[in-house]
Amino acid sequence: MPFVLTVDQRDSRRSPDRVPEVLSALSGVPTVLRFERTAGDEVQGLLDDPVVVVDVVRRLVRDGGWSIGIGAGPVHTPLPGSTRAGSGPAFVAARAAVEAAKRRPVRIAVRGMAPEPAADAQAVLTALGALVERRSDQAWEAIELVEGGCTQAEAATELGVTRQAVGQRLGAGLWDVERDLHPAAARLLARAAG
Repeated sequence: MPFVLTVDQRDSRRSPDRVPEVLSALSGVPTVLRFERTAGDEVQGLLDDPVVVVDVVRRLVRDGGWSIGIGAGPVHTPLPGSTRAGSGPAFVAARAAVEAAKRRPVRIAVRGMAPEPAADAQAVLTALGALVERRSDQAWEAIELVEGGCTQAEAATELGVTRQAVGQRLGAGLWDVERDLHPAAARLLARAAG
């Protein structure tokens, strides 16, 4: 099931071009059609795994400064060699979604062939985005170590704090809540594609 992400840099007229930086950061993401600049300060990619879509959204929200539109649905085949040349309902939905995202407090919107699951996916991703936007650097340090395979005790040693302090950072960063939101968002995105 295809998902088109259309991502637009916010305040691009008053800030440097961040597209090369985000393209580099997304270069390792498994895609059907790779992320590329489509116009001005915008990038677009075609993915087929809703779990990966959620991970990309998290990464972009953490990076900050992006409006994120997700279109869930079919695309025209055969696929072109370039994302810029792609077409179909998911591309149209992603365009509508990124425009809607620009007007939302947490700049994420989802449009899909099944409107109700798309709205539900948008709600869950908005909650995830709000959580990620407000997370402290200390919480991110602990989360990155634990997600990288460290135990909390190993993370504590790495950070030079107590194991309890790592647990507090994970708790303050609402890491358990985020881990619950990821699979729910992925399931809803899959349903949004119709």
